[in-house]
Amino acid sequence: MKTIKVAAEAYLDSVKLSRSINTALTYRHAINFYIRVLEVHNIDIQVTPVTKLNEDTLIWFANDLKVFSTATERLYLTAISGFFEFISAENLAEINLPRVHILIRQRARRPGQRLPQFPEQSIDIIINAMINLSINPSQDDQDRMIDFRDRAFLVTLADTGLRVHEACNLHRGDIDWNEGHALIIGKGNRQDVVRFSQRSIKTLRDYLTSRSSLDGISNRPLPSLPLFARHDKGAGSKVKPITTTTGRNIVTARVEEILGKEAVGTITPHSFRHYFVTRVLKSSGNLKLAQELARHKNIAVTQRYAHLSNDELDKGYYKIFEEGYNKEE
Repeated sequence: MKTIKVAAEAYLDSVKLSRSINTALTYRHAINFYIRVLEVHNIDIQVTPVTKLNEDTLIWFANDLKVFSTATERLYLTAISGFFEFISAENLAEINLPRVHILIRQRARRPGQRLPQFPEQSIDIIINAMINLSINPSQDDQDRMIDFRDRAFLVTLADTGLRVHEACNLHRGDIDWNEGHALIIGKGNRQDVVRFSQRSIKTLRDYLTSRSSLDGISNRPLPSLPLFARHDKGAGSKVKPITTTTGRNIVTARVEEILGKEAVGTITPHSFRHYFVTRVLKSSGNLKLAQELARHKNIAVTQRYAHLSNDELDKGYYKIFEEGYNKEE
């Protein structure tokens, strides 16, 4: 008959085979913490048969998890729930799995909803700086193309709400230049229409004009070429698409250049998507419109953006309580 310790090691071995290294490490931490809880309650895992393990130990475990963040708590509870499921599946002991799941559901804290945070004013500064970027015709061709590309890339992210991988995967032929639309395969392998502003179309045209000679010698049909291309020594004269890493590096480099080193890390490519959704909501007040333009499958995701800033709340409050009282007097 297997002891609790032997069963726990067998479970961790199975996790190691089916999960990533980081997940396996997290599960080991969870099991180790669970074992410490058992030992505090005088259960010797070295000699106690796994058949003696019952679901009530989850109550002790869940109570002691309150010292951790809600995210860690949920991870550890998931790991221990998996341990009980493993014991049951391997016929090591009779486990009341419905009760396990109920105990975990009743005792797990729910993480508070976090509003998307991003420095909106800083993104305004970056976009304005890129639009007004002085690109010298006499500078090195490669540097000139990089400036045009980075400007088009950042304005496109801000004005379309594209995810970084979606922008990196665009081809020239994906854009309907007359309508200002692009048909893409978005999240969940779903076909979506993305709309482009006039200024994003202009920056894209400027960029593609700057690299026209490069595209011309590619011996490939123009529609098949990437919309955003690499302009580094590794690419040479070939027209290769940028990767998501390059997209993140573009943002990082321009943030440092425009805002300074201290701002690096505060803005990512996804910050521009937050910026896009918030602009739509602030301008229109239309939640459904924002959902459709952001291509959120669930409107609850869009609702996370439908919050007012502190300044807007202050104005609303004082308009009601200060101006209202003054009128009454």
